[in-house]
Amino acid sequence: MQVGLMQIKLYAPFIHSLKEKRMIVKSLVTKIKNKFNVSVSEVDEQDIHQIIVIAMAHVFADGMNIDKVWDNILNFIEESTEAEIINVIRELR
Repeated sequence: MQVGLMQIKLYAPFIHSLKEKRMIVKSLVTKIKNKFNVSVSEVDEQDIHQIIVIAMAHVFADGMNIDKVWDNILNFIEESTEAEIINVIRELR
């Protein structure tokens, strides 16, 4: 068993208020949770309206392709929002 952690930083120049950001983040987090069955939350930069930082964790069985799951999530994010992914940090424990 392994625990995979991934943090994604997005830049969203089209967001003009924290209220708008909260709506977008809530929608994105819910979609990721439902589609990929991972724990996900906004973890940083909550007071900056054009930067979104979300982190997710997932427990993987031995032999599972962790990178494939993370790549699918990144592709899903790119398709689901106009925000640009500017940084990704992956970690296995």
